[in-house]
Amino acid sequence: MSDKINLRAELKKYFGFSSFKGNQEAIIENLLEGNDTFVLMPTGGGKSLCYQLPSLLMNGTAIVVSPLIALMKNQVDAIRSISENNGIAHFINSSLNKAEIEQVKRDILAGVTKLLYVAPESLTKEENVEFLKSVEISFYAIDEAHCISEWGHDFRPEYRRIRPLIEEIGTAPLIALTATATPKVQHDIQKNLNVLDAKVFKSSFNRPNLYYEVRSKRKDVDKDVIMFIKNNPNKSGIIYCLSRKKVEELTEILLANGLNARGYHAGMDATARSTNQDDFLMERVDIIVATIAFGMGIDKPDVRFVIHYDMPKSLEGYYQETGRAGRDGGEGKCITFYSNKDLQKLEKFMQGKPVAEQEIGKQLLLETAAFAESSVCRRKSLLHYFGEDYNEENCENCDNCLNPKIQVEAQELLCSAIETIIAIKENFKTDYVIDVLQGNETSEVLAHKHEDLEFFGTGKGDSEKMWNSVIRQALIAGYLDKDVEKYGTLKVTPKGLKYLKKPESFKIVEDVDFEEVEEDIESSGGASFAVDPALYSMLKSLRKKMAKTLEVPPYVIFQEASLEAMATIYPVNLEELQNIPGVGAGKAKKYGKEFCELIKTHCIENEIERPEDLRVRTVANKSKLKVAIIQAVDRKVALDDVAISKGIDFSDLLEEIEAIVYSGTKLNIDYFLDEIMDEDHLWDIYDYFKDDSTTDNVEVAMEELGEDFTEEEIRLVRIKFISELAN
Repeated sequence: MSDKINLRAELKKYFGFSSFKGNQEAIIENLLEGNDTFVLMPTGGGKSLCYQLPSLLMNGTAIVVSPLIALMKNQVDAIRSISENNGIAHFINSSLNKAEIEQVKRDILAGVTKLLYVAPESLTKEENVEFLKSVEISFYAIDEAHCISEWGHDFRPEYRRIRPLIEEIGTAPLIALTATATPKVQHDIQKNLNVLDAKVFKSSFNRPNLYYEVRSKRKDVDKDVIMFIKNNPNKSGIIYCLSRKKVEELTEILLANGLNARGYHAGMDATARSTNQDDFLMERVDIIVATIAFGMGIDKPDVRFVIHYDMPKSLEGYYQETGRAGRDGGEGKCITFYSNKDLQKLEKFMQGKPVAEQEIGKQLLLETAAFAESSVCRRKSLLHYFGEDYNEENCENCDNCLNPKIQVEAQELLCSAIETIIAIKENFKTDYVIDVLQGNETSEVLAHKHEDLEFFGTGKGDSEKMWNSVIRQALIAGYLDKDVEKYGTLKVTPKGLKYLKKPESFKIVEDVDFEEVEEDIESSGGASFAVDPALYSMLKSLRKKMAKTLEVPPYVIFQEASLEAMATIYPVNLEELQNIPGVGAGKAKKYGKEFCELIKTHCIENEIERPEDLRVRTVANKSKLKVAIIQAVDRKVALDDVAISKGIDFSDLLEEIEAIVYSGTKLNIDYFLDEIMDEDHLWDIYDYFKDDSTTDNVEVAMEELGEDFTEEEIRLVRIKFISELAN
């Protein structure tokens, strides 16, 4: 074993640190002794040092398998900065030309290179395998080792070929490192790399400085993002989106609103990608909008916020991406916008993949939904997922702990759940257990004859949401467990069996219903977000008075979401008013004068300093589609043909048309309605909106009008109604 004092002296000599963090010293000693090593350490814990320092102290060259070119360049630059010789660290990947690769090989053979980073794809090339056979290898380091596992959030098939290649090149001690691995993923990695006997070093996954919050993803989520950034000025932040298209759209919107942002995704030109990354690291840019391609191994300690515009595909991904905030131990806000519809879209994308892969993907999405919808401490939920207990009652640094919900007693419900799981032989997942408890005669339940069980239907009196809460919190409490090998079947633990014999109080909090939250926001116009409730109330009164005079429903004038924005941003002239979501130039001109006068008077009387910079500006490019739609309607092109020509769903087209007419532009779609709808049918819907309704909510309309009317018909007639009466 290396002498500890010497090891610390080497640390000081090469890296300038006086002491190690966490398990670093023990990990390095284990590797120097020639032992296989498995490292589980959260982002920011100092994984890289665990193989960088030993590589400088051992004979030969260390081979580091790494998944991203950006990560390699970043780390090679860091090692070169501590040495007089640039040859001390190299990488081999597709970005190098033949002459550059030859130089790398010369440095290795001369014994200069201590660290060689290779992409898994480069490692599989025959010429590289043959070359490495002639090299003295000190050890192999497998970075981002979760890429090996199909249960990991970033599965890379090439990673599963690493062990056979090591056998071919020549064995040496191996260290596998990852920031995110559940017990299932950990076992998968060790088994695939043939290091089941490796010494495991597991650091706590708790990052106490990170604040976790999940918000409902509203229609005007862009505004929420901009307001958050404007309230956190001059701070570094990363915004993650799931698609390249959204990265580009959101970057443009942020730039249009005066924010210093750049985009980053795999489809961009390599030079632009590299420039944007360097600008972010060098603080020439505050915000990076990116797909998950960005950030792996990026050593920027002062990222102050990470926003997930879309919910990630897995909790491993969420943990790793949020982990890029506050690596220096300072402030790190992690804000996620959640809509179950986003996860449903992700599930659709999986269709066509192998069944096993689909099952794994669905299970990961269910875990993500459970985390988002749970009212339990976010830290407790997250750490439980990674196999770690968090025993504090309140972490005081997440939305659920800072705004706790009332607890309810669920002792009887837990007993019923445990008894039902035992009765169905611990062979089924959560959804099935809830179907049995609620007495749902699904084809699967009937096929297993579980409708005959004495527990069938005993939980009818409680909602599916409540049963989900019971099961999720029983898992955290250790009464139940999930068999991941069987894609999440529920098992009763010894602790659960003991509880059944001697039940005690089991208090739970009910999950958040994000659909309800979204409806509440829409029906209240998001009043809970309004900066000025007094002004909001006055604006509603003015709208009501104007609606009475004009003999139209109030929502025809301005939707409540627009009033909420007015009460937040205080527009005092028509130019400012038309920047309010859902207003536009037409509506501002027709109805805006009295609203602006009211807001102006209110600001003067109450000495209000208006946050003009919170005005959300739209992007010209984003309106190209709207212009094309208006032109197509003017030419009387059938709307379903417009949707096909623009490559969007018919429902998405209606959403665009709704935005156009709600902003004050008149569109005549009578030619299309005449083709597809019965006249009496049409006027029944029209008269409902004109005379019977106090809201333009489609779901309420469907309930009121009955089953004879489809959602599409109602939306189309609502477009006609708003266009004719409001614009």
